[in-house]
Amino acid sequence: MGEKNALKKARDYFNVGNFSYSGLIKQLRYNGFSNSEATFAADHCGADWKMQAALKAQAYLALMPFSSSGLAEQLQYEGFTMEQIAFALAANGYR
Repeated sequence: MGEKNALKKARDYFNVGNFSYSGLIKQLRYNGFSNSEATFAADHCGADWKMQAALKAQAYLALMPFSSSGLAEQLQYEGFTMEQIAFALAANGYR
């Protein structure tokens, strides 16, 4: 039951924001789910983590301008991998 509820909560979170794999696990843990339940949800939620990074970058850019390195640092802080960050930067017009 815990895994099912964690998965439902993860999908709810994607309706309001964008998360990295590790960021989603942290958020679910904050909500009281165990590490195994949160990890199950992150593994089975169907998220495209590269797209999540691109959408998170887009959301940041809508709030304020960033240099490519500044945006990369922010995405890294959010828990995205370097591969996901590279995708996000390219998707948002950075070379």
